[in-house]
Amino acid sequence: MAVWLSGCSTTEVDKTANWSPNKIYSEAKDELNGGAYDKAIPLFEKLEGRAAGTPLAQQAQLDKAYAYQKSGDQAQAIATLDRFIKLHPASPALDYALYMKGIVNFNDNLGLFSFITRQDLSERDQKAAKESFESFKELTTRFPDSRYSPDARQRMVYIVNSLAQYEVHVARYYYTRGAYVAAINRAQSALTDYRDVPSLEEALYIVMKSYEALGMTALRDDTQRVLETNYPKSEYVRNGFKAKEQPWWKVW
Repeated sequence: MAVWLSGCSTTEVDKTANWSPNKIYSEAKDELNGGAYDKAIPLFEKLEGRAAGTPLAQQAQLDKAYAYQKSGDQAQAIATLDRFIKLHPASPALDYALYMKGIVNFNDNLGLFSFITRQDLSERDQKAAKESFESFKELTTRFPDSRYSPDARQRMVYIVNSLAQYEVHVARYYYTRGAYVAAINRAQSALTDYRDVPSLEEALYIVMKSYEALGMTALRDDTQRVLETNYPKSEYVRNGFKAKEQPWWKVW
């Protein structure tokens, strides 16, 4: 009996049992705005059940995704947004859901401590960057006049630059280790797949230097002509590889 009573005494009471959906939402938003994400998330979940089928439940789902993102749980944030997009394809907030999905992957790819390590996005795995780009692309295609589309377009440009730079980063890695054929192949991937991005100058330089290291002087000279034609003031031709400095990307 004593054990049974002890168990009963630890049973949690649902303080929201008699709350209205609006009160639950108000309390959840207060917790969210105060940074208490672990308290906000279960409140949003309760609201989803209590107000199912209403715009308030949809808002709770979006706010829950935001709370997951702010708490660092990117996987749950994406899962919540995917569920929203699947369940509410005609929602007026669909553009925001797509934008948020892009943002979650964008920030996940940047990494929490990249500003300390000076590691830029181009040096990280590109899966999240590609998924972020796809979300922003869907947003700007389906909702070109959305308030979120201008920012999404800027981030898409940044992502394309980073994807190209990633290929060049790998090419340079191969070059510095004497794997010249691999370096050429990776640099040429960037040259083939991307246009008008800053990293193509270095890609051409890596191809040129790799041909030189392989003793393929005719191909080296051809590549050098292309490099100097497209970049007549190339710092790479004059000074070689640049030392790593502050990341070129803009922190959002």
